[in-house]
Amino acid sequence: MSWSKLKQNLESFLCPALVGRVEYRSTSYRYSSDRPGNCYLAVDKKNILNMSDTTTPIRWYQTEQEIKNDPNIEIPVDNEEIEAIRKESKGIPEERLRVIARSRKISVLAKELLSAQSSLSKSNFTVAATTFLSRPIEESLESQDILLNILALIDRRVGKKRILNMSEKIKLKHPAVQYFYEIRRRTL
Repeated sequence: MSWSKLKQNLESFLCPALVGRVEYRSTSYRYSSDRPGNCYLAVDKKNILNMSDTTTPIRWYQTEQEIKNDPNIEIPVDNEEIEAIRKESKGIPEERLRVIARSRKISVLAKELLSAQSSLSKSNFTVAATTFLSRPIEESLESQDILLNILALIDRRVGKKRILNMSEKIKLKHPAVQYFYEIRRRTL
């Protein structure tokens, strides 16, 4: 599918409150084989998510330790996870169980975030956008793919109730997904 047709299809699914605010942009270099081009998601004429550059306003992580040490990442830990750790390890003080559960959960999250970040490029954007257009919105919301999450969050098929109910799940997502969630939540 050509870029113009893909862009037109994506824009037709934008939430009415975000029409004109969120834009899909692309640059290509026809005669340059070493520069494949870039893809951007822009909000209010400002490039927010640049697919191939790490110099965007969204927080990008270089290592797993950066994610683990980031105080802005909130990791909810439920009682089932604490119970699982209590069963497999005996003699650990109660106050440490929550810390261990959070640490394990954030390690898994860190690996997912780093692998998701590394796949952001123009070609991956077109693949993700085509996938998004061809599958149900629920699959895109539940996906581990950053781009599918963002496209689903700004989609008109996701209603007010669903947006408000996913606030806890969004805390476990990449900062770019959190950013677009906040933009969409403010439109409600």
